[in-house]
Amino acid sequence: MTAGTIGAALLVLSGLTLTGTVIALVVATPVLVLSSPILVPAAIVVFLVTSGFFFSSGCGLAAIMVSLWIYNYVTGKHPPGADKLDYARGRIAETAKDMKDRAKECGQNVQQKVQESSHTQTS
Repeated sequence: MTAGTIGAALLVLSGLTLTGTVIALVVATPVLVLSSPILVPAAIVVFLVTSGFFFSSGCGLAAIMVSLWIYNYVTGKHPPGADKLDYARGRIAETAKDMKDRAKECGQNVQQKVQESSHTQTS
């Protein structure tokens, strides 16, 4: 009985809320239609300003987080991802050393061929 009474009261309140919403929409629609040439550009500007603010805030937050990560890495606190960075640095150094050795070998080969060709031309 109590649940039925509470349910009926809530049903009446929801009906009144729906009726009030429909009446407010009927009254506000002509005002919105007449002022839409002002409201639509204003809404676009507000959206763009708000999204720009959030974007710049996000970039600032990202810069702060990157700076904090670099600080932790430099001070030796081993932040997440530092092992990947160390691995990549090692691979780059190894590749650079290999390229240096190959260039040195290639230079020596060219130098030998130049000497051989100079010997065959003088003979």
